[in-house]
Amino acid sequence: MTVQRMDNVGIVVESLDDAIAFFTELGLTLQGRAMIEGAWAGRITGLGNQQVEIAMMVTPDGHGKLELSRFLSPPVVADHRTAPVNALGYLRVMFAVDDLDDVLARLRPLGAQLVGEVVQYEDVYRLCYIRGPEGVLIGLAQQLK
Repeated sequence: MTVQRMDNVGIVVESLDDAIAFFTELGLTLQGRAMIEGAWAGRITGLGNQQVEIAMMVTPDGHGKLELSRFLSPPVVADHRTAPVNALGYLRVMFAVDDLDDVLARLRPLGAQLVGEVVQYEDVYRLCYIRGPEGVLIGLAQQLK
């Protein structure tokens, strides 16, 4: 076997505090927050001497992790936050939720906006895409059976 598990998904944001608040309201827990800096880190990313503040969020089951990063240096060079659903590359993170309507009601005050509409797939799921903090695309799925 070459892969043991998927460790985390990384998302770069401008406001780490806003992103933490949003994903906490969604149900994730802040596992830790740290500054990652220096040439050693830049050797991994290819960005040279970098300074990045990160926050690791974990799902309630303890298996899924989301790494939020705020780059202090070097400066951000591209912005994909408003890319449409059919854009190449990173698309979205999908979360399973207990009550889709409740989650949407709690996230709207934090800036969440529906991309399309809430739809039902057969008798199995209710699904939607939302734009979360800073336009990050997030999928939500409520299993019906």
